[in-house]
Amino acid sequence: MSTAEIVFNMLAEVSTTELSKAEQPNTFEGNRSVAQRGGEVAGITRKALEDRTGKPILTSQNAAQLNAVVTNIIEDVVYDDDNKNN
Repeated sequence: MSTAEIVFNMLAEVSTTELSKAEQPNTFEGNRSVAQRGGEVAGITRKALEDRTGKPILTSQNAAQLNAVVTNIIEDVVYDDDNKNN
């Protein structure tokens, strides 16, 4: 997952949580409706950003690949710091 994908996923989760707090659904269908509308908020926002940038937000990366990229960046910074101190 890219950073943008993670952010949009978080937006969907926060939107769903806020809708759930406001509506307090007590049935499966009520909760499902809230979840769909929370996801819709992120979907509309994602589409708007894609339209404005002309680039897709969704990537073929999965979370494990993103974790590897972040880990490599951190390791490179540590390696560079270690070499500066020697």
